[in-house]
Amino acid sequence: MSGHSKWHSIKHKKGAADAKRGKIFTRLIKELTVAARNGGGDPDSNPRLRTVVAEAKAQNMPAENIKRAIRRGTGEEPGLTYEEVTYEGYGPGGAALMIDVLTDNKNRTVGELRHLLSKHAGNLGETHSVAWMFEKKGSIVIEKAKATEETLMDAVLEAGADDMRDDESNWEITTSPEVFQTVLDAIKQLGIEPATAEVAMLPQNYVKLEGKAAQQMLKLMDVIEDHDDVRHVWSNFDIAEKEIEASLA
Repeated sequence: MSGHSKWHSIKHKKGAADAKRGKIFTRLIKELTVAARNGGGDPDSNPRLRTVVAEAKAQNMPAENIKRAIRRGTGEEPGLTYEEVTYEGYGPGGAALMIDVLTDNKNRTVGELRHLLSKHAGNLGETHSVAWMFEKKGSIVIEKAKATEETLMDAVLEAGADDMRDDESNWEITTSPEVFQTVLDAIKQLGIEPATAEVAMLPQNYVKLEGKAAQQMLKLMDVIEDHDDVRHVWSNFDIAEKEIEASLA
Protein backbone atom coordinates (compact mmCIF):
# COMPACT_ATOMS: atom_id res chain seq x y z
CA MET A 1 0.00 0.00 0.00
CA SER A 2 1.18 3.53 -0.59
CA GLY A 3 2.65 5.15 2.48
CA HIS A 4 0.02 7.87 2.35
CA SER A 5 -2.83 5.34 2.18
CA LYS A 6 -1.48 3.34 5.10
CA TRP A 7 -0.85 6.46 7.20
CA HIS A 8 -4.23 7.97 6.39
CA SER A 9 -6.17 4.77 7.11
CA ILE A 10 -4.50 4.38 10.52
CA LYS A 11 -5.24 8.05 11.33
CA HIS A 12 -8.85 7.49 10.30
CA LYS A 13 -9.13 4.40 12.52
CA LYS A 14 -7.83 6.39 15.50
CA GLY A 15 -10.20 9.27 14.77
CA ALA A 16 -7.38 11.73 14.19
CA ALA A 17 -8.26 12.46 10.57
CA ASP A 18 -11.73 13.81 11.39
CA ALA A 19 -10.85 15.72 14.54
CA LYS A 20 -10.64 19.20 12.97
CA ARG A 21 -14.07 19.90 11.49
CA GLY A 22 -13.27 23.57 10.83
CA LYS A 23 -10.35 22.58 8.62
CA ILE A 24 -12.52 20.07 6.75
CA PHE A 25 -15.25 22.67 6.13
CA THR A 26 -12.70 25.23 4.89
CA ARG A 27 -11.35 22.73 2.35
CA LEU A 28 -14.81 21.66 1.21
CA ILE A 29 -15.98 25.27 0.71
CA LYS A 30 -12.99 25.89 -1.56
CA GLU A 31 -13.62 22.66 -3.48
CA LEU A 32 -17.32 23.47 -3.93
CA THR A 33 -16.45 26.93 -5.22
CA VAL A 34 -13.87 25.69 -7.72
CA ALA A 35 -16.02 22.77 -8.92
CA ALA A 36 -18.97 25.13 -9.53
CA ARG A 37 -16.74 27.68 -11.28
CA ASN A 38 -15.27 25.07 -13.63
CA GLY A 39 -18.34 22.96 -14.37
CA GLY A 40 -21.45 24.94 -13.40
CA GLY A 41 -23.60 24.97 -10.28
CA ASP A 42 -25.87 22.00 -11.06
CA PRO A 43 -24.60 18.79 -9.38
CA ASP A 44 -26.68 16.66 -11.77
CA SER A 45 -24.63 17.83 -14.75
CA ASN A 46 -21.33 18.40 -12.92
CA PRO A 47 -19.87 15.10 -11.62
CA ARG A 48 -17.05 16.77 -9.72
CA LEU A 49 -19.47 19.09 -7.92
CA ARG A 50 -21.78 16.15 -7.18
CA THR A 51 -18.91 14.28 -5.51
CA VAL A 52 -17.92 17.26 -3.35
CA VAL A 53 -21.55 17.95 -2.36
CA ALA A 54 -21.89 14.32 -1.24
CA GLU A 55 -18.70 14.60 0.83
CA ALA A 56 -19.90 17.90 2.38
CA LYS A 57 -23.21 16.31 3.36
CA ALA A 58 -21.38 13.30 4.83
CA GLN A 59 -19.42 15.76 7.00
CA ASN A 60 -22.72 17.36 8.12
CA MET A 61 -21.98 20.71 6.51
CA PRO A 62 -25.10 22.92 6.70
CA ALA A 63 -27.06 23.06 3.43
CA GLU A 64 -26.88 26.86 3.31
CA ASN A 65 -23.05 26.75 3.50
CA ILE A 66 -23.01 24.36 0.54
CA LYS A 67 -25.36 26.55 -1.51
CA ARG A 68 -23.41 29.71 -0.71
CA ALA A 69 -20.11 28.15 -1.78
CA ILE A 70 -21.67 27.01 -5.05
CA ARG A 71 -23.12 30.48 -5.70
CA ARG A 72 -19.67 32.00 -5.15
CA GLY A 73 -18.29 29.61 -7.74
CA THR A 74 -20.92 30.55 -10.31
CA GLY A 75 -20.47 34.26 -9.63
CA GLU A 76 -23.90 34.77 -8.06
CA GLU A 77 -22.27 35.89 -4.81
CA PRO A 78 -18.98 37.75 -4.23
CA GLY A 79 -16.07 35.74 -2.86
CA LEU A 80 -12.42 34.84 -3.22
CA THR A 81 -11.09 33.25 -6.40
CA TYR A 82 -9.14 30.06 -5.81
CA GLU A 83 -6.48 28.48 -8.03
CA GLU A 84 -5.61 24.79 -8.18
CA VAL A 85 -1.86 24.18 -7.97
CA THR A 86 0.26 21.07 -7.41
CA TYR A 87 3.67 21.51 -5.79
CA GLU A 88 6.37 18.85 -5.85
CA GLY A 89 9.15 18.23 -3.40
CA TYR A 90 11.12 15.87 -1.19
CA GLY A 91 10.86 14.83 2.43
CA PRO A 92 13.27 13.08 4.81
CA GLY A 93 15.20 10.18 3.31
CA GLY A 94 14.51 11.42 -0.23
CA ALA A 95 10.81 10.48 -0.21
CA ALA A 96 8.90 12.25 -2.99
CA LEU A 97 5.93 14.54 -2.28
CA MET A 98 2.99 15.73 -4.38
CA ILE A 99 1.08 18.56 -2.64
CA ASP A 100 -2.28 19.53 -4.13
CA VAL A 101 -3.56 22.95 -3.03
CA LEU A 102 -6.43 25.39 -3.51
CA THR A 103 -5.24 28.94 -2.85
CA ASP A 104 -6.25 32.55 -3.30
CA ASN A 105 -2.59 33.63 -3.08
CA LYS A 106 0.05 31.38 -4.67
CA ASN A 107 2.99 33.46 -3.40
CA ARG A 108 1.82 33.15 0.20
CA THR A 109 1.12 29.42 -0.09
CA VAL A 110 4.39 28.46 -1.76
CA GLY A 111 6.33 30.49 0.81
CA GLU A 112 4.57 28.78 3.70
CA LEU A 113 5.04 25.32 2.20
CA ARG A 114 8.73 25.99 1.54
CA HIS A 115 9.13 26.97 5.21
CA LEU A 116 7.31 23.86 6.48
CA LEU A 117 9.40 21.56 4.29
CA SER A 118 12.73 23.12 5.27
CA LYS A 119 11.76 22.96 8.94
CA HIS A 120 11.12 19.21 8.66
CA ALA A 121 14.14 18.03 6.62
CA GLY A 122 12.48 18.47 3.21
CA ASN A 123 12.52 20.88 0.29
CA LEU A 124 10.39 22.02 -2.64
CA GLY A 125 11.40 20.74 -6.08
CA GLU A 126 10.91 21.97 -9.62
CA THR A 127 7.75 21.22 -11.62
CA HIS A 128 7.86 17.62 -12.94
CA SER A 129 10.73 16.74 -10.57
CA VAL A 130 8.72 13.90 -8.95
CA ALA A 131 5.39 13.78 -10.83
CA TRP A 132 6.74 11.05 -13.11
CA MET A 133 6.95 8.73 -10.09
CA PHE A 134 3.16 8.84 -9.53
CA GLU A 135 0.07 7.62 -11.36
CA LYS A 136 -3.53 8.78 -10.90
CA LYS A 137 -5.53 5.86 -9.51
CA GLY A 138 -8.56 5.11 -7.40
CA SER A 139 -7.50 3.82 -3.97
CA ILE A 140 -9.87 2.10 -1.55
CA VAL A 141 -8.60 0.81 1.80
CA ILE A 142 -10.62 -1.72 3.82
CA GLU A 143 -9.76 -3.18 7.20
CA LYS A 144 -9.37 -6.96 6.99
CA ALA A 145 -11.78 -7.48 9.87
CA LYS A 146 -14.59 -6.11 7.70
CA ALA A 147 -14.33 -8.52 4.74
CA THR A 148 -12.90 -11.85 3.63
CA GLU A 149 -10.47 -11.82 0.75
CA GLU A 150 -12.65 -14.04 -1.47
CA THR A 151 -15.88 -12.05 -1.02
CA LEU A 152 -14.17 -8.72 -1.55
CA MET A 153 -12.02 -9.79 -4.49
CA ASP A 154 -14.93 -11.27 -6.42
CA ALA A 155 -16.98 -8.09 -6.01
CA VAL A 156 -14.27 -5.55 -6.86
CA LEU A 157 -12.85 -7.41 -9.85
CA GLU A 158 -16.33 -7.88 -11.29
CA ALA A 159 -16.87 -4.12 -10.86
CA GLY A 160 -13.70 -3.38 -12.85
CA ALA A 161 -10.93 -2.93 -10.23
CA ASP A 162 -7.33 -3.30 -11.39
CA ASP A 163 -5.95 -5.07 -8.33
CA MET A 164 -6.44 -5.95 -4.67
CA ARG A 165 -3.42 -6.23 -2.40
CA ASP A 166 -2.81 -7.53 1.12
CA ASP A 167 -1.05 -4.93 3.27
CA GLU A 168 -0.70 -6.01 6.89
CA SER A 169 -4.09 -5.29 8.53
CA ASN A 170 -5.78 -3.87 5.41
CA TRP A 171 -6.83 -4.69 1.88
CA GLU A 172 -5.99 -2.02 -0.70
CA ILE A 173 -7.98 -1.96 -3.94
CA THR A 174 -6.73 0.07 -6.90
CA THR A 175 -8.83 1.14 -9.87
CA SER A 176 -8.67 3.41 -12.87
CA PRO A 177 -10.20 6.83 -12.04
CA GLU A 178 -13.03 6.09 -14.49
CA VAL A 179 -14.38 3.05 -12.56
CA PHE A 180 -13.51 4.23 -9.03
CA GLN A 181 -17.11 5.13 -8.14
CA THR A 182 -18.46 1.88 -9.62
CA VAL A 183 -16.06 -0.20 -7.53
CA LEU A 184 -16.78 1.86 -4.41
CA ASP A 185 -20.54 1.36 -4.92
CA ALA A 186 -20.01 -2.40 -5.28
CA ILE A 187 -18.15 -2.48 -1.97
CA LYS A 188 -20.83 -0.45 -0.17
CA GLN A 189 -23.52 -2.76 -1.56
CA LEU A 190 -21.84 -5.53 0.46
CA GLY A 191 -22.44 -3.44 3.59
CA ILE A 192 -18.75 -2.60 3.89
CA GLU A 193 -17.60 0.95 4.75
CA PRO A 194 -13.99 1.60 3.60
CA ALA A 195 -11.44 3.16 5.94
CA THR A 196 -10.49 5.52 3.12
CA ALA A 197 -11.55 5.93 -0.51
CA GLU A 198 -10.17 8.51 -2.92
CA VAL A 199 -8.79 9.12 -6.38
CA ALA A 200 -5.13 9.64 -5.54
CA MET A 201 -1.67 9.99 -7.00
CA LEU A 202 -0.18 6.60 -6.18
CA PRO A 203 3.59 6.00 -6.39
CA GLN A 204 5.01 3.41 -8.75
CA ASN A 205 7.98 2.75 -6.44
CA TYR A 206 8.54 3.22 -2.72
CA VAL A 207 11.27 4.55 -0.41
CA LYS A 208 11.61 2.57 2.83
CA LEU A 209 11.94 4.83 5.88
CA GLU A 210 12.73 3.77 9.44
CA GLY A 211 13.63 5.36 12.77
CA LYS A 212 14.30 9.10 12.80
CA ALA A 213 13.62 9.59 9.08
CA ALA A 214 10.27 7.79 9.41
CA GLN A 215 9.18 9.93 12.35
CA GLN A 216 10.32 13.13 10.61
CA MET A 217 8.34 12.14 7.53
CA LEU A 218 5.16 11.44 9.49
CA LYS A 219 5.46 14.79 11.29
CA LEU A 220 5.96 16.53 7.94
CA MET A 221 2.85 14.84 6.51
CA ASP A 222 0.90 16.01 9.54
CA VAL A 223 1.88 19.67 9.28
CA ILE A 224 1.39 19.79 5.50
CA GLU A 225 -2.08 18.23 5.71
CA ASP A 226 -2.93 20.73 8.45
CA HIS A 227 -2.18 23.71 6.18
CA ASP A 228 -5.41 25.50 5.27
CA ASP A 229 -4.67 25.58 1.53
CA VAL A 230 -3.72 21.89 1.18
CA ARG A 231 -6.34 19.55 -0.27
CA HIS A 232 -4.23 16.40 -0.57
CA VAL A 233 -0.64 15.31 -0.06
CA TRP A 234 0.80 12.11 -1.48
CA SER A 235 4.18 10.49 -0.94
CA ASN A 236 6.10 7.37 -1.90
CA PHE A 237 7.38 6.56 1.58
CA ASP A 238 6.95 3.05 2.99
CA ILE A 239 6.84 2.97 6.78
CA ALA A 240 5.94 -0.03 8.94
CA GLU A 241 2.50 0.09 10.58
CA LYS A 242 4.01 -0.13 14.06
CA GLU A 243 6.02 3.06 13.47
CA ILE A 244 2.92 4.88 12.14
CA GLU A 245 0.89 3.65 15.11
CA ALA A 246 3.60 4.91 17.49
CA SER A 247 3.56 8.37 15.90
CA LEU A 248 -0.21 8.67 16.47
CA ALA A 249 -0.22 7.29 20.00
